[in-house]
Amino acid sequence: MPLAFTPETVLLIAVVVAVAGAVNGVAGFGFAVVGTMVLATRVDPTVAVVFMIVPILAVNLSLAGELSKDELRSCGSRFAPLLVAALVGTVVGMAVLDRLPEAPLRVLLGLVALGFVATSQQAVPLPTLSRAADRCFVETPVAMGAVGGISGLLFGATNVGVQLVAFVRSCDLSHGLFVGVVALVFVGINAVRVAVAGVLGLYPNLGVVAASLAAAVPAIAGVAVGKRLRDRVSERLRRTVVLGLLTVIGMRLVLAGAGVV
Repeated sequence: MPLAFTPETVLLIAVVVAVAGAVNGVAGFGFAVVGTMVLATRVDPTVAVVFMIVPILAVNLSLAGELSKDELRSCGSRFAPLLVAALVGTVVGMAVLDRLPEAPLRVLLGLVALGFVATSQQAVPLPTLSRAADRCFVETPVAMGAVGGISGLLFGATNVGVQLVAFVRSCDLSHGLFVGVVALVFVGINAVRVAVAGVLGLYPNLGVVAASLAAAVPAIAGVAVGKRLRDRVSERLRRTVVLGLLTVIGMRLVLAGAGVV
């Protein structure tokens, strides 16, 4: 399904990115997953992935601004191997994206969403992270390189960076610092993705580019609302809302990709 900018579609995009921004502002993650997955139920999933790159960049820029200059320098140096490896993996993932058929990609997005839910509920724990943390292995260059490369590959093709989020969460940071560091990582990756998408010709036309830029406005507004709610919402409620929404979206994508709905 191409992205036709009817009034209904424009309204849908504005609502989706605003709600996804609010979720991200509260929980510190979820914007890319929620936004991409919802749009992928209505348009070609390849277009949905590419369309969300600029809004993702804008949202994470606003969240990275929560870090002080000292924190930016410290975290930039601390997580540099993760960022570099993720950048390389992301470029490879984007190069593969344009070659994936629509139905299988829709199923893949759905499975990734459901996998995000499963790992977040610890029904399917992320491999070796807890044990690696006990051995002080998590923050070594080798561990960051491996997680960054694999996560970047998946993120480049689907906009889902669950492994990156889980990795940073395993580093024993305060919630506020965790939000800022995750944002910092995704700012670096998505800044490069904008250029790569243009070079690879992934944007269907200039209309999609313009709409993607415009979508950054309701996305940032949603984040601002989410930030205000962050201290008023319990961790349990955050998880319930995000994971419940992703479960519904993931199932819808899998069924659509399989031709059931």
